[in-house]
Amino acid sequence: MGNWERNVRRVTPYTPGEQPTRKDVIKLNTNECPYPPSPKVAEALAAFDAGELRLYPDPEAGMLVHALASHYGVRPEQVFVGVGSDDVLAMAFLTFFNSGRPILFPDVTYSFYEVWAALFGIPYRCPALDETFRMRREDYLVPNGGIVFPNPNAPTGLAAKLADIEAIAAGNPDSVVIVDEAYVDFGAVSALPLTERYENLLVVQTFSKSRALAGMRIGFAIGSEKLIRFLNDAKFSFNSYTMSRLACVCGKACVEDEPYFRETVGKITATRERVKKELLALGFSFPDSSANFIFARHRRVPAARLFEALRGEGIYVRYFPKPRIDDHLRITVGTDREMDCLLAFFRDYLDRERE
Repeated sequence: MGNWERNVRRVTPYTPGEQPTRKDVIKLNTNECPYPPSPKVAEALAAFDAGELRLYPDPEAGMLVHALASHYGVRPEQVFVGVGSDDVLAMAFLTFFNSGRPILFPDVTYSFYEVWAALFGIPYRCPALDETFRMRREDYLVPNGGIVFPNPNAPTGLAAKLADIEAIAAGNPDSVVIVDEAYVDFGAVSALPLTERYENLLVVQTFSKSRALAGMRIGFAIGSEKLIRFLNDAKFSFNSYTMSRLACVCGKACVEDEPYFRETVGKITATRERVKKELLALGFSFPDSSANFIFARHRRVPAARLFEALRGEGIYVRYFPKPRIDDHLRITVGTDREMDCLLAFFRDYLDRERE
């Protein structure tokens, strides 16, 4: 081993969902939107002058920031944007979690939190969800160096009560509380209104799920002007030009098409509710999802076996071989046709299992 290797920062990276190279698959493993983005995005792309790409983008991403501020009824100084919500969350970890005390996030949650904590040398503790996979607010009303959790949670899909989120924000005036709302549009109540009352509360959202722009990488945070100012200071000390010109143009077009957004979310939630009933009839159980996925387990057949059988048929879902959740599959809600194919596979496979 060369001496230089002793000085390498070693971390275990986040493992994203598999991205199959085959085209003839049903991809239900990364919670992407099954429908295309707003037609306004296509129009923006067609009208975009490629010659502008020779110029650096606006470091403040003002076009997108102002569009988001107008849409959510906040001041532009309350909005921070980044290259997907992962970029926004990582910057928030780097900026706010520096007390030396452990930060708190649930034991069953988005696994990137643990990766960022390790990468930035942040101590952490993971209060256990209860037996129904729900957070206990009292676990977050203890001394800490910061708090982060998704609402709805991933991978369970369960939404927290707004009263519990407010109690956590109010009970931790000396810590920054981050609510990761990647899936909020599918059935949970957003904590955004609480940011006007609690200057320590940061709400993070993404264009990757309900707005169908996972490939464009757009995320944002809304919070007090003070929080956003600190985030921008860190960002401009790291990389001023994170948002491309094209991302800002497409993001603005997307957020301004509210009717299409509502239509898309409505289709996904309607399909989710229909599929829940079908899965129950097939012997599955699951928490009552408020997200664009279902976290299901079968009463007889292990999740690992179902995962491999599905994959063999070109149907990709997510399996987590981790304590407490290693008998569950996280199934993204796709189109009705895709979900019908999934259900048909389950019916056939489970019938053969009975023989």
